[in-house]
Amino acid sequence: MKFIQRLGYYSIGLVIGVIILLFFLGGKKTSCDYGLDARVIKNISTKKSSYSSEALQSFSQYQIDTSQYKTILQDATVNFGESQTDLDSCKIYILESQYASHKYKLQIENCDSIARVQKLEKQ
Repeated sequence: MKFIQRLGYYSIGLVIGVIILLFFLGGKKTSCDYGLDARVIKNISTKKSSYSSEALQSFSQYQIDTSQYKTILQDATVNFGESQTDLDSCKIYILESQYASHKYKLQIENCDSIARVQKLEKQ
């Protein structure tokens, strides 16, 4: 079999495979969160959130509600230099985000079943 024929068969198989993948994965909300930031943020956002009294005061002071908090969380990046990731029970992450032309800094305690927002600061 010549090279051109092998290339043709390969191309046909590739196209059929891509079409099958698009058919099965097209309507699903699949994500490929392989980066460190993306994995931490996805882990925090899938858990039930609780808020400290200091965080709730900051939310009311900056006029932020829980839906805006979710948006801030999705656009955040994790500052691993300031985070405490070597703790045994609950790791503490410092997230930085920009929302509505303001920069915010979040301190979140990420436990097994819950993510506690401890602080929200406007920078």
